[in-house]
Amino acid sequence: MTLVRIEPGSFLMGSSKDQIDCLMREFPDVKRECFNDEQPQHPVKLTRPFYLGNHPVTQGQYQAVMGDNPSHFKGSDDLPVESVSWFDAVAFCNKLSEREKRTPFYRINGTEVNVLGGDGYRLPTEAEWEYACRAGSATIYPFGDDASALGEFAWYDKNSENKTHPVGQKSPNAWGLHDMAGNVWEWCADWYEAEFYASSPPADPPGASGAPPRVIRGGSWGGQPVGSRSAYRIGVEPTSRYNSLGFRLAVGESGC
Repeated sequence: MTLVRIEPGSFLMGSSKDQIDCLMREFPDVKRECFNDEQPQHPVKLTRPFYLGNHPVTQGQYQAVMGDNPSHFKGSDDLPVESVSWFDAVAFCNKLSEREKRTPFYRINGTEVNVLGGDGYRLPTEAEWEYACRAGSATIYPFGDDASALGEFAWYDKNSENKTHPVGQKSPNAWGLHDMAGNVWEWCADWYEAEFYASSPPADPPGASGAPPRVIRGGSWGGQPVGSRSAYRIGVEPTSRYNSLGFRLAVGESGC
């Protein structure tokens, strides 16, 4: 696992009204209410450094830890693992932590998952994910506002040939992270709530509490550019397994 250190800092989370107006002009078939859960745009401060995988977990890495490969698309160990549920992802985090003599971050009892903390691997929070994806940018995409440049950074519906691709082939963002847009969606730690931004804490937001879906971010090989933006967020059931959905590891500063 190659991890990139992400320094603490502040950013504007979500989309502004001006950005949404711009998106409505570029994607007139998308309904304005589709952007409601990205509002209000609000300042967020991350007070602690953390480490994030420089690409999604691959099939080779998943196979080495879990002993199987559930992915639909196969042919290379460097393809991102997909068809994994949120529960599969946190189980991977714990098992890899145990292999490396770290304290598992989660207590898992069937579908009941509690955070223990410590130096083990975990999923990034939604705020950590967006902060790392933006990599200091305040634009619609990490590289700017023009969707025509997306193909340099992401596998999406116009260039993917309807399949995943080996990680790390596209240009990284400014902080050295590959595939933050496209290729596979990525599970985040947080529960999903469409209205959460209206009451989100200003520092180290933990996400909503107790809502059934979990947040996924980043878009995928089958998605349109509008879904590969830094602010785009949706929620899916944590038991879901899609051939467009994988995950990326995070770990706190004490874990590295």
